[in-house]
Amino acid sequence: MLVSLRRLALCPLGVARLVHIRGTLLSPAPCLLSPCIRTLFSESGVWEKDYRTETRRKVEEWWHPRITAQWRKDSQEEGSDRKKFYVLSMFPYPSGRLHMGHVRVYTISDTIGHFQRMRGHRVLNPMGWDAFGLPAENAAIERGLDPGEWTKSNIQSMREQLDSLGLCFDWDREVTTCLPDYYRWTQYLFIKLFEAGLAYQKEAVVNWDPVDQTVLADEQVDENGRSWRSGALVEQKLLTQWFIKTTNYAKPLLDALQDLPEWYGVKSMQANWIGECTGCYFDFKLKVNGEETGETLSAYSPSPETVFGAAFLAILPSHRLLRGSSKVRSALEKNFHASRDCLSEVTARNLFTSKEVPVVISHKEAFDGYLDTVIGVPDCSEEDLSVARALNLTWTTVLTSDEHGTQTLINSDEFSGLSRQQAFHSITQKAREQKVGGHLTSSKLRDWLISRQRYWGTPIPVVHCGSCGPVAVPEEELPVTLPKLPSLTGKGASPLASAQDWINCECPRCKGPAKRETDTMDTFVDSAWYYFRYTDPQNQHRPFERRLADHWLPVDVYIGGKEHAVMHLYYARFLCHFCQDQELVAHREPFRKLLVQGLIKGQTFKLADSGQYLKKEEIHFTDKEPVARGGGRVEVTWEKMSKSKHNGLDPQEVVQQYGVDTVRLYILYAAPPEQDILWNVKTDALPGVLRWQSRLWQLVTKLRGTRELGDTPDRSVLKKKELTEAKKIWENKNYTIQEVTSHFTEDFLFNTAISRLMGLTNTLTGATVRVMQHSVEFEEALAALIMMTAPMAPHLASEVWAGLCQVQNPLSPLLQRGGDVLQQPWPTVDPEYLDAPDFVELSVLINNRLCGTVTVPLEVSKDSELVQKLVLESALGQEHLGDRSIKRAILSPRTALINFLTNE
Repeated sequence: MLVSLRRLALCPLGVARLVHIRGTLLSPAPCLLSPCIRTLFSESGVWEKDYRTETRRKVEEWWHPRITAQWRKDSQEEGSDRKKFYVLSMFPYPSGRLHMGHVRVYTISDTIGHFQRMRGHRVLNPMGWDAFGLPAENAAIERGLDPGEWTKSNIQSMREQLDSLGLCFDWDREVTTCLPDYYRWTQYLFIKLFEAGLAYQKEAVVNWDPVDQTVLADEQVDENGRSWRSGALVEQKLLTQWFIKTTNYAKPLLDALQDLPEWYGVKSMQANWIGECTGCYFDFKLKVNGEETGETLSAYSPSPETVFGAAFLAILPSHRLLRGSSKVRSALEKNFHASRDCLSEVTARNLFTSKEVPVVISHKEAFDGYLDTVIGVPDCSEEDLSVARALNLTWTTVLTSDEHGTQTLINSDEFSGLSRQQAFHSITQKAREQKVGGHLTSSKLRDWLISRQRYWGTPIPVVHCGSCGPVAVPEEELPVTLPKLPSLTGKGASPLASAQDWINCECPRCKGPAKRETDTMDTFVDSAWYYFRYTDPQNQHRPFERRLADHWLPVDVYIGGKEHAVMHLYYARFLCHFCQDQELVAHREPFRKLLVQGLIKGQTFKLADSGQYLKKEEIHFTDKEPVARGGGRVEVTWEKMSKSKHNGLDPQEVVQQYGVDTVRLYILYAAPPEQDILWNVKTDALPGVLRWQSRLWQLVTKLRGTRELGDTPDRSVLKKKELTEAKKIWENKNYTIQEVTSHFTEDFLFNTAISRLMGLTNTLTGATVRVMQHSVEFEEALAALIMMTAPMAPHLASEVWAGLCQVQNPLSPLLQRGGDVLQQPWPTVDPEYLDAPDFVELSVLINNRLCGTVTVPLEVSKDSELVQKLVLESALGQEHLGDRSIKRAILSPRTALINFLTNE
């Protein structure tokens, strides 16, 4: 039998209303509505007095689909004149399982998204998958699977997990980097770089990972010379590789940092990574015995204004020219071992000055930074001068000084007569215009090596023709899709080298036979532009419509781990600068604010002697110090969660135990976003947020109860003391709105915002029954409290809001305008509060007993020493504290209260 319940409810005595079955009116059904069965107000109209575990479960089950549906509806509104807000969390690699780090970053983005939606913004909060890369390929090799199918399965699993956390993403904008409709445009942007001369191929000494059988960028090798992913000791190999000339943008990327807000130390990390951009590269053409070899060599000069005074080029003994069997190598080695008269055999012609200089092998093992080729200018360097004299070289003097010590250029063509500073700008600018160098960069920065000798990545859209050289695939032929391979081994040459039918092709330029490039792109290329694609994810004609990208960019808040503060952020910023130069987008910087979140660490136990990690069940905890069951002292530390360390947590198990809202609040409350969280449910953070949720529920219960006492609310019945109490509630409400709003918009200290909300909760909990029953101040403060809680604990807030709005005889219009809590406008400070003098009425306690209040200026109300001084100087202080010995004074961070502990 199908039963339709029409607004089932219980009266205070537990009497059931009538039940309708298929439209037929029946007698009461007490078995369905017994008071012992938990009900949900939003579903049944019955208010459960206590927030129990079962109540929490039902609240989250009820509100989860409704909250996500409303978010989806709001995000699909077109033509809205609401101001935009783009909140972006770094998209995950689809490993198949979420970890607590994922939960933390997405909780933060979800909270900001809800908050900004309540502030009236049209919010973009997208999600996607960084789906190419070695882990999927290695997993496919181990299991004999196709990496595409493996990745697809993992994405489905992780989508379900994200959904179970109640996160509101704009799933209609989902992107997946391994799908052709995404990497087609990665290839398009590569071709734009290639056409601009910024993507190039050269032979280079590279970092080779012997385990993962692929090249690594310098950034992917740690300080111990090990691979960032496999941990293997990296080897050096000479290979022909693809690079992106990020060094051309070093100075603009460095300068642009000044206009950005502080990024939790990340700006300094970016600046340090780029280095001081005081020099530049110039291009040279190599010659052997007077004949050009066709090879271009770029050499660095820390003083580009003196380039006309170059005496030689110096290369390191480890330089790629000294590897292999080229005639350049033979000639250089001959130079190295021969007398000075043979130095002219290998020379280089400067494409900017047209001057020719010898190439010499330095006795050094390293130059400054990552340089392997430098320009020797005797006028600028004592070391270069000694080398030139030792080799009996000739050079042109290019600097002269007047009586004041001011240096001017001479013998430098049209730049003669300029000061060094003027020449610096003029020479580098002209070299850039002639495309022979001149881009200011540092000696420590290298171009971005993007070649990877693996299968599961974006194919580089280039074909190699015997007649034409490397030729970009025409845009209309994109995407160049990955061929299906019968198996993957992960060993030897690039897996794509075995796909001969795919490799052999026609040259787009001359129509002759050609071969496709078999290297794939580093996955950092895919993630360098995904924030653009989110603005226009379904576009089949271009990577994104400029109008849409210009509307949404820059990203207002970008959230992710600090481990990506150098590589990913640098590449993403570079690509945005490039796209602006290509007139694809108006903005030069992609991210306005960056919010880095720390790790969530778990407690680890390992044997002190061997370092072996132990499970908890392998340890005795009966003594003061833990001891391994098999014997041996145990070290206890906090480390990044991982399965191998036996300190990980399954987010779904944690949510099942404590609930979505509790986990969200714990994550936000346990520490500021940039700090690490030491996951320990026994600390104050978890019990604190559990208690707070119950107290919030109890406030609604109490208000509903007082309004059911029978008296109609009437402010005129309040006495002076009660009116003063109501005013304090009003002041606390406005102060809390001011503080919480600031934390949500400026410093993202959600932990402090929650503390402030807890303070308001304390104030309301201490309200007298008459103030609760007859004052609009209590009602509006409770409404504001629930609304400000909603972005962080949306399920609980939605339910208590529903219970609040159905209170009898509401006084405030806030409770009568309809809609769920997340559809309410964010509370604002009352104008009269802003107009009031900036003073705070501070409660003064002595040994935990209230003795009165003192008014102090708002700007010093958080300064413990100044507040103590003002209280002691006040009439109340002199009367009650003048002759007492004060042991300690405690200024509350949550409420306007100071407690003096004295010797009685």
